Amino acid sequence: MSKFEDDMQSLERLAADIKRNDITLEEALKDFEEGIKLSKSLEKELESIEGKVMKLMNNPDLPDDEPSGGTEADKPKKKTPAKPKSEGPLLDLFTPSGEINGTRNA
Repeated sequence: MSKFEDDMQSLERLAADIKRNDITLEEALKDFEEGIKLSKSLEKELESIEGKVMKLMNNPDLPDDEPSGGTEADKPKKKTPAKPKSEGPLLDLFTPSGEINGTRNA
């Protein structure tokens, strides 16, 4: 099994541990901190893999470890997809008149 897969399993284990009813706050915080470190490491590895895939898609005849030649200015810039803004859950609690839904009998 690869390091990436091992780290994913560790992250899944930590997430399951945090959800236990019998875990202490200190243990949950420790697991959370470890999970954050693992997720950042996994994100970096995924970005590296994405870069390799993009390089192969742009020039499939070029082996991954072979330089493409040219200057830095000639090389395509890595484009990272825009991350969607997390606005949180959308709650439809109020009607346009400002009243809370479900509180008035119709």
